[in-house]
Amino acid sequence: MDEIISGIQVIKMYAWEIPFRKIIRIARRNEIKIITKSAYVRAAFMALNLFTTRLAMFCTLLTVVLMKGPITTSTVFVVMSYFNVLSIAMLLMFTRGVSEIAEGLVAIRRIKSFLLSEEYDPYKTNLRMNGNVKSVDDFSDIVSLKNLTVKWNASFSDNALENINLNISTGQLVGIIGPVGSGKSSLLQTLLGELDITQGEMRVQGQISYASQEPWVFAATVRQNILFGQEYDKERYNEVIKACSLETDFEQFPNGDLTLVGDRGSSLSGGQKARINLARAVYREADVYLLDDPLSAVDIHVSKHLYEKCINGYLASRTRVLVTHQVHYLKDADNIIILNNGRIEHEGTFNVLANSDNVYAKLLTAESENEDKKQDRSKYPRQLSQRSRQSSVSSGISEMSIADTHISINENDFEAEAAEKELEFQVKDLQEQSSKGKVGGSLLLKYILAGSNVLAVLILVILFLGTQLAASGVDYWVSYWVNVEEFRNSTESSNSTTPTFIIPSIELTTNNCLYIYAVLLGSLFVLAMSRSFFFYKLAMLSSQKLHSTFFNNIIGATMRFFDTNPGGRIINRFSKDIGAVDELLPKAILDSSQVLLSMAGSLVLIVIVNPLFLILIGALSLVFGLIRHIYLKSSKNIKRLEGIMRSPVFTHLRATIDGLTTVRAFGAQSILMDEFNHHQDYHSGAWYMFIVSSAAFGFYLDFFCTVFLAVLTFSLLLFGETFNLQGGEVGLAITQATSLAIYLQWGMRQSAEVINQLTSVERVLQYESLEQEPQPVVPQKPAKEWPQKGEITFKDTCLRYFEGGPLVLKHLNLSIQPKEKVGVVGRTGAGKSSLIQALFRLAPIEGTIKIDNIDTKDIRLNDLRLKISIIPQDPVLFSGTLRYNLDPFEEYSDEVLYKAIEDVELRDPANVINRLENRVMDRGSNYSVGQRQLICLARAILKNNKVLMLDEATANVDPQTDALIQKTIRKKFSDCTVITVAHRLNTIMDSDKVLVMDAGQISEFDHPHLLLQKKNGVFYNMVAETGRTTAEQLRKIASDSYQKLNALPE
Repeated sequence: MDEIISGIQVIKMYAWEIPFRKIIRIARRNEIKIITKSAYVRAAFMALNLFTTRLAMFCTLLTVVLMKGPITTSTVFVVMSYFNVLSIAMLLMFTRGVSEIAEGLVAIRRIKSFLLSEEYDPYKTNLRMNGNVKSVDDFSDIVSLKNLTVKWNASFSDNALENINLNISTGQLVGIIGPVGSGKSSLLQTLLGELDITQGEMRVQGQISYASQEPWVFAATVRQNILFGQEYDKERYNEVIKACSLETDFEQFPNGDLTLVGDRGSSLSGGQKARINLARAVYREADVYLLDDPLSAVDIHVSKHLYEKCINGYLASRTRVLVTHQVHYLKDADNIIILNNGRIEHEGTFNVLANSDNVYAKLLTAESENEDKKQDRSKYPRQLSQRSRQSSVSSGISEMSIADTHISINENDFEAEAAEKELEFQVKDLQEQSSKGKVGGSLLLKYILAGSNVLAVLILVILFLGTQLAASGVDYWVSYWVNVEEFRNSTESSNSTTPTFIIPSIELTTNNCLYIYAVLLGSLFVLAMSRSFFFYKLAMLSSQKLHSTFFNNIIGATMRFFDTNPGGRIINRFSKDIGAVDELLPKAILDSSQVLLSMAGSLVLIVIVNPLFLILIGALSLVFGLIRHIYLKSSKNIKRLEGIMRSPVFTHLRATIDGLTTVRAFGAQSILMDEFNHHQDYHSGAWYMFIVSSAAFGFYLDFFCTVFLAVLTFSLLLFGETFNLQGGEVGLAITQATSLAIYLQWGMRQSAEVINQLTSVERVLQYESLEQEPQPVVPQKPAKEWPQKGEITFKDTCLRYFEGGPLVLKHLNLSIQPKEKVGVVGRTGAGKSSLIQALFRLAPIEGTIKIDNIDTKDIRLNDLRLKISIIPQDPVLFSGTLRYNLDPFEEYSDEVLYKAIEDVELRDPANVINRLENRVMDRGSNYSVGQRQLICLARAILKNNKVLMLDEATANVDPQTDALIQKTIRKKFSDCTVITVAHRLNTIMDSDKVLVMDAGQISEFDHPHLLLQKKNGVFYNMVAETGRTTAEQLRKIASDSYQKLNALPE
């Protein structure tokens, strides 16, 4: 479920809801089978609880009869009372205890297995000095690797890196380049101590700061994401914001840097997430900065700014290790490392490598320019003084929240108060809503009817009543039999024929009584078993139906829902609440129903003995009702609160795991642990209140039950003869009262437990009203071959992500002809990716979008999305096999799948990566980001649709692989309409047209060659900013493309 929620946008764009429904359905079916087996065992025990006591009594009386012993009141009812107490202790409490102990042992074993797993230890293989950073100056090499060989972990057979020798001096800029999967990110992970060193030595001196390749953004304010627990230094913060080109974005955000971002930064563009991720690393005062491809997710203008003003400007005096595919930025690098297959293939300066014979190094020659360096470092006079270098993360840490939304700013002016006010309305939007009002019979009925119908419920009620009638009948028959035997004994001893109480006119022998007892006992067994098994059958059907409805509503919900609800909150309901509906609620309902009916049966028998006891019972019922009312008034709200307090724990844990490498790199484990404890304390407090109130409820019930039992017993002893009660009747009343004392308090507890557990049903049913993605009222079914041409028309198209929100796309009027190749460029946040969202109808649009003259609003979403191929900005893989990630519908043969893999150059010398049955780990973690993008490209080739969308499809691949991919796209999609969102201008310069976006509007739209004729045009300036040589190459590509397009046929 976590993978589905994380990759929901990709699932929707691929129209993969059906295969994922199938996966969940199969997993759920297997889960419910195990739960059902456990439930049926519990059902048998509950039935035996009613039956075994009476069976034991039957065997006792049978033994007495066979041994010719007397059946007397004193013998029978003392034994019956003993059996009742023993039954409750052994069959109810003991079995419940054994079950909970077994569940506890399973949980303990799982926790033990986790705790015994190999732990992260940065000091095991890494001699890193974390003390006074002045000591860094004592070493010429701040990073030293000697004959280093590493694995991802000990269980992996293949090495991630082999025989690495590398020395980095203080203040150097080291570039790491190489093809996809060559080990670039692995090298940074090694420096962070994340990989197991199997051979060689490594030394890293001083503090490390790290910007991951996949931006880690958690649900908090933008400022909190950047500060990440450090002190707020306004001057330094503003410099970092400027260096990371975030000023313009903050102006666009509704509340500047105090704007809340959704779970995993869902409300931000890819470029914004990348720059916030970079700003976090830059804001930290460290000695070594590890930057994993921070330039790939932004456009050329921002990319140049980040390199010149941040990496080679603000951080100029620091040691920087930069992984990048944009090799033209490495002219100023002190050293460049070329990795291939986990080994250092070449090493040297830009000029040295550019003149070498290495194929990859030759890519550097195209980037040589004659421009003088214009980097004005005087703009950063602060240059991270020696004084500031001595600061560490641990100094002045302010309170930081990941899953919560309170602001944490250590300022003495009015800004902190203003920040709180700015956040109030945002917090309301993201907070989990708690239900109000009663939880009662209607919700219980809705739960039962979810998997059945009214007839089934009536049958269940009849079985419950019939079972209790049989149980009470067996108890009454024992009393009657004892009276008959005592009367027979008294008449035989006194030769009297006058009975002292009414007996039936038919003479019953001892054997007759025994036979009737056996028949009643047999009927009780059949009814009790039928009732328990039928109830659990309905409960499991209801649970399946609720889960199915819940999941279907989740997967069909709008993207707005996922933007405003952290994944941990949704996972909480899928795990804890569905778990309660599966197991805890049915058990509580059956327990309470059986106990309350047994209690009612006992009350009826007591009243039959003496109707005056009805007064005492009525008074007790009023007292119990009052106590239960007071308890439930608070407990159900405490239970709701407990459910809400649980969600931040899941959200925080999920966010921490996502950014674990960053957390460790920053040494922020203690901050995250404190934050986890903070959320856990809130949840534990709510849970403690719940169990304490339950204990208090049980205490008062026990007390009044004891008073009731004492009053009833003494009244029977004092007034038994006055009311002419027989021994059997007195014994029956006392035994039933003893059972009643236990049943009453247990029944009240369990009935209250039912109400409390019904809050889980309530929380699940809340998602019944989720806003679903809009479907046409009368959908138009497009032809199977649609779209045949691939013509796309935007007419007055607007897009906003939620009702009343700002327009993200503003009145677009655009026509893309069949087979046209259109590049989309623009500054980060200009609306490029929103254009794709509009085409896939991931957000509500105004105006029209037509594909081959069919309005996309008139066809079902599934029909639309299946006919558009997409290579998303965030490449998402799901755990399973490579085959499943390429072909979840199982439509293609192995030959076709292998051909697609080869087309995207996804080959490995060891022939490992192209095995279709290769295991894909959670979120594709065993593949590099570049490899994941290639797999997404292979998906597009397999679908072979007439419309293809590329959203930064080659952002994380090296230039050589990029060129091969572009060649493949031109070859495979020559007859298709291709819309390419790109930051690398070389990928779109030979397009038929280029669409320049700015603030959600069309700024320019024409052939790139024609756009370059507009001096000072937006596109013209973007090309000019790439540098003289690169700009000339781009202009030539555009010119050649234009001439080829307009060449007259001979």
